[in-house]
Amino acid sequence: MGEPVGDLRMARALGPVLVASAATLLPFTVFSTFLVPISREAGADVAVVGSLRGLGGLAALAVGAGLAPLLDRVARLRAAAVGLLVLAAGSVVGAFGRFAALVVFCLLVGAAMAVLNPALGAAAADRFDAGPVAARAATLVTATQSLTAMLAAPLVALPAALWGWRGDLVAIAVLSVVLALVFFTRPGTVVAERPRIGYLAAYRELAALRPVFAVAMLRTAAFMGYLSYLAAYYDERFQVTPGAFAVIWTLSGTSFFLGNLVSGRLLGADRVTAHRVLPVALAIALVAVVAIFFVQVFAVALVLTSVLAVTHATATACLVTLLVRRSGDSRGAALGVNGAAMSVGTFAGAALGGAGLGVAGYPGAAAVFGGLSLVALGAAALVRKTGEDVLARA
Repeated sequence: MGEPVGDLRMARALGPVLVASAATLLPFTVFSTFLVPISREAGADVAVVGSLRGLGGLAALAVGAGLAPLLDRVARLRAAAVGLLVLAAGSVVGAFGRFAALVVFCLLVGAAMAVLNPALGAAAADRFDAGPVAARAATLVTATQSLTAMLAAPLVALPAALWGWRGDLVAIAVLSVVLALVFFTRPGTVVAERPRIGYLAAYRELAALRPVFAVAMLRTAAFMGYLSYLAAYYDERFQVTPGAFAVIWTLSGTSFFLGNLVSGRLLGADRVTAHRVLPVALAIALVAVVAIFFVQVFAVALVLTSVLAVTHATATACLVTLLVRRSGDSRGAALGVNGAAMSVGTFAGAALGGAGLGVAGYPGAAAVFGGLSLVALGAAALVRKTGEDVLARA
């Protein structure tokens, strides 16, 4: 592999891939940050509009599950370019602000992310061949997405003060089209120099990773469901305005970015083992997600918001590391199936969280997200057992 690769050198090498990874997060960042005014514009309850984000999970599930085995047979960046065009279309539709338009927006953005996330993650890993450096490159993609959340105030809230949240969505569409043109002219090569196998056989090759996919789905359900209602929580509990909430969203994004970046570096350097760190991170996240909905002190809520972001960022880095290092030449398919699992989690988290919120208020939401976290922790025990078996055979 040669000499170690620093973060700045790696970021320069990946360039447009990291910019595109940031763009994938922007539409739903706008949606979450301005959930309250968007709900008023659509003439619907916050819980109903917030749950629409789960429709993106359904679309991503269908697209991700259908296309996952094909991601190792096409140029990664060409697939990403198609995803960016779909993202642009969804952003334009969402700018209309009507309830039906928001439904289409969530479906199109979810479908785009199902292609973009695995294609960009695999492209980043391919750039650095295999092993720990490849896994670290893939985690840098997720770290960049969290950096986008960290910069929510300058990237989303400040421009919206000039042209509103609709202007944000139009700007995202323009950026996505520009990046798509870049990728179409520089599509890269088809990486898989392996015998072509059947569609179903490609899934069977990933059977050993099923516990990892289960944790990804459940962890995503707990975290993304919690994030779907975070703006409404701070608005009702502490009377935080959308503009001020962008700063809280930035706190969460900063914590996620630092947690993902640091844990990715440690995992990439083999200083810690992903299957051992994963259950610890999920256990802390379980306690924090239940506690946050009961606190009445603003400062404590902020601390728990940060803790949740750090622990889920660490869990994300562990999962990506396990997938990239254990899937070999099938990393595109593995990341695609992982994306589909996360899409199911996004849908389940938003829908179940909305149901819990509607039935029992924030204690109901705490019960839902805490329960999902508990089941994820149980699945992580299977991931750890598998990891110990791998080490024992080494």
